[in-house]
Amino acid sequence: MLKKFLGAAIVSVSAIALSGAAFAADYNWTFQTSETAGEPGFVNKQKWAENVEKMSGGRIEIEILPIGAVVPHTDTLEAVGTGILQGHLTDPSYFAGKDPAFAMMGNLVGAWSDPFELIGFMQSGGGHELYSELVEPYGVHFLGAAATEPEAFVSSVPIRSVDDLKGVKLRAPEGMVYEIFSKAGASPVALPGSEVFTALDKGVVDAADYTVFATNQAQGMNDIAHYPLYPGFHSLPLIDISMNKETWDGLPDDLKAVLEASVDKFIFDHVYSVRKLDAEAVATAKENPEIEIINWSGDERAKFRRIAQEEWETWAGKTEMTQRYYDAVVAFLKGRNQL
Repeated sequence: MLKKFLGAAIVSVSAIALSGAAFAADYNWTFQTSETAGEPGFVNKQKWAENVEKMSGGRIEIEILPIGAVVPHTDTLEAVGTGILQGHLTDPSYFAGKDPAFAMMGNLVGAWSDPFELIGFMQSGGGHELYSELVEPYGVHFLGAAATEPEAFVSSVPIRSVDDLKGVKLRAPEGMVYEIFSKAGASPVALPGSEVFTALDKGVVDAADYTVFATNQAQGMNDIAHYPLYPGFHSLPLIDISMNKETWDGLPDDLKAVLEASVDKFIFDHVYSVRKLDAEAVATAKENPEIEIINWSGDERAKFRRIAQEEWETWAGKTEMTQRYYDAVVAFLKGRNQL
């Protein structure tokens, strides 16, 4: 009887071990993001990884890490290409120091008023092909582009028009954004994001190019700067979802299809998730009688875009790729009577 029991137990344990082996992932990857843990974007990217695991039947497991977890945010491109990371979900603007085309492709200021305009360009206007060509020499395969909502503008003074930007001290990152606000008459100040709240609170700056309305509201920006501009009129960053090219090339076709389909799902999940958070944050902000949400007219948005176009043209002349990207965007927007 004891032998029969022990035999059954051994068979049972063996079955469990074999079952565990059968469900072990074929691929275990690490992807780094450009957000801190807990931010809405980071949470959405974690959900994407969970979805990849489900869609692949457990054959792919992806660990999502926050900004700076393995390498600085400016170095993920090389880290992915060399296999230190297997992939990233990030803003290409961080790589502008390597090639000015990354700045244009990451955030062509003033070009897009809705994330689906940018996604439409990437998918049907030539953007995907151009970005793939840009990153491939780094040993990186571009899976696809997502986008966030237009970034809201934080301001402690009412800015109701382009003319109202004149003389306003505002935080802006160096590069294209900085130059465009300069051309619009503002006085940009280059500050890291970590210093925006304190700079606004102490009056070092009057306004700031920061991030989406929901995050601004959650961080208390609108409580110290009572004139937010929403919907945003300037920045709408692209989210680059890429992985190591050698790893991609070695995948079976069915898993390649899974990854591509997962990115398509992530695009919509992310946009509508942030859109919902923005709507909730706007409702909360409106409960504060000191906060006035300013929405620029179509005419004012068009004025700002015309100013931005001058800087687009300047950047277009930097390299062959920036010129090709500029030409493609202009053709896309003109073809839809948006320029």
